[in-house]
Amino acid sequence: MARYIQNVTLNKPDDFVQFIMNDFLQKNAFTLADWKGEPAYRAGDPMFEGYKYLKWSYQNGVFHLEAWLKGTFGGEWDLEGFVGIAMKKPYKSNLEQLIGLLQQDISQPVNTQTSTNADGTVQTTNVVSVQTLDDPGAATLALVFGILAIVFAFLIPLLSIVFGCLAISRARVGMHSSKGGQAKAGKICAIVGMCIGIGLWLLNIFLSVILALLS
Repeated sequence: MARYIQNVTLNKPDDFVQFIMNDFLQKNAFTLADWKGEPAYRAGDPMFEGYKYLKWSYQNGVFHLEAWLKGTFGGEWDLEGFVGIAMKKPYKSNLEQLIGLLQQDISQPVNTQTSTNADGTVQTTNVVSVQTLDDPGAATLALVFGILAIVFAFLIPLLSIVFGCLAISRARVGMHSSKGGQAKAGKICAIVGMCIGIGLWLLNIFLSVILALLS
């Protein structure tokens, strides 16, 4: 078993940890799936980004996290090493941001809300504002990679496919950030660039075959 494993002492309320995790899973499009008979959260796709997996638990104030990628031959990849770094690095960075969010200070209430119960009594609730996942850098990278996918489609078509995959991977995270528009634009550019790149690549192969037959 090769996994990125973290055990972090938080000593935070269970509902706070659950809230942050629900927000993280939703924004990263994780869904509950099966990994070789083991329940785990999964995000990604088999074509562009590959599959990312995650498990977590929170007991006695300690947050336990396990994360891995589906390897080329169906095994587990941890998040270290050069092989698959284009997938590993952004995923690891995303998880480090998650841990930072879980470690944020929630000791001070910032405002008070009052509500009236059915029996007419007034209930006062202290509301704590917490920071949730926001990765505008991923949105910016998605746009940059998307533009590069279009540029390289006319220069080196295979590279446009690589940049397109990177753009789609980053757009998945950046879509729910404060720069979601950039992420969406990057994804569109990536798809356009990859289509042009694949088209030109196939055209080049076709012309090469025709020239070989005519020579």
